Amino acid sequence: MVGKKVYIIAEAGVNHNGSLILAKKLVDSAAESGADAVKFQSFIAECGISKNAPKAKYQLKLTSKKESQIEMIRRLELSSNDHKELIDHCHSRKVDFLSTACDLESANLLGSLNQTMYKIASCDIVNIPVIRAVAKFKKKVILSTGMASLGEVERAISELKNHGTKDIVLLHCTTEYPCPINEVNLLKINTLRNAFHLPVGFSDHSHGISGAIASIALGAVVIEKHFTLDKEMEGPDHKASIDPDEFKEMVKSIREVEVALGSPVFKPSPSEELNLDVMRRKIVASDNIYKGEIFSLNNIGFKRAKGGVTPDYCDLVLGKIATQDYILDDAILI
Repeated sequence: MVGKKVYIIAEAGVNHNGSLILAKKLVDSAAESGADAVKFQSFIAECGISKNAPKAKYQLKLTSKKESQIEMIRRLELSSNDHKELIDHCHSRKVDFLSTACDLESANLLGSLNQTMYKIASCDIVNIPVIRAVAKFKKKVILSTGMASLGEVERAISELKNHGTKDIVLLHCTTEYPCPINEVNLLKINTLRNAFHLPVGFSDHSHGISGAIASIALGAVVIEKHFTLDKEMEGPDHKASIDPDEFKEMVKSIREVEVALGSPVFKPSPSEELNLDVMRRKIVASDNIYKGEIFSLNNIGFKRAKGGVTPDYCDLVLGKIATQDYILDDAILI
């Protein structure tokens, strides 16, 4: 997964609104938009939400205040058969299926479906039982780090490694929907990489696509972005998502940026090599110079010219005697 190309995840999440038909349409659109993977969320409401759990502020804003969190989550569940159909549908569209294990039962469900990688959400970075359950599958794990301290990230990594998972990718994330631009804090990508020496990506909850694109320049190897068919749909995450046109533009920009990053080796590029002789100035006669005259700043200058040597050779010219005649703009030979 993590290689030369940035791995781009369309976070469908719960934007299917509990409809398998809509979930499949999200897969279709994500595949057409250039995603490498489509990610869903696997949960059983009663296993992860208590009946008196409050809604987050953004959920209260975007969903019915009469509906409790457990009622909202219950209608967004995907069944075991839904998972199997979505996995098959992803394969048919040549994109990877990925899902977040939100509780022990769902972790075991995903394990039974023989997935090649698993996602642990920011809210579960301290959910040690779920982390251990996912780790035992010994597959790649993508771990989001929103709301966490470095100590909590370290503990989660340690639990994953100690229980069988060696292949870990961290995602910098700010857990707010949408995330204010002044809280995106892309420099945390460097902090995570330096602290844990693991590949780091970015789970972007900010409006637009600029944060995701900018993260590539900081070395993000995975981009996860909430994806919807229509931001005006009813549901908790649609407003903080991007639509297919935006997703296509994001993928295009990411691919351009990763090419533009190029090589860290500091030397002229192939096209610069072609321009060297034309663009660099040469030592030329600024007046007619006759054989036997002494070269000085009074009779030589530095101009773009055909042939000759560059001004870094001036110390080999100044004060020397001309061995031939030169007319204005002739390149000085050494």
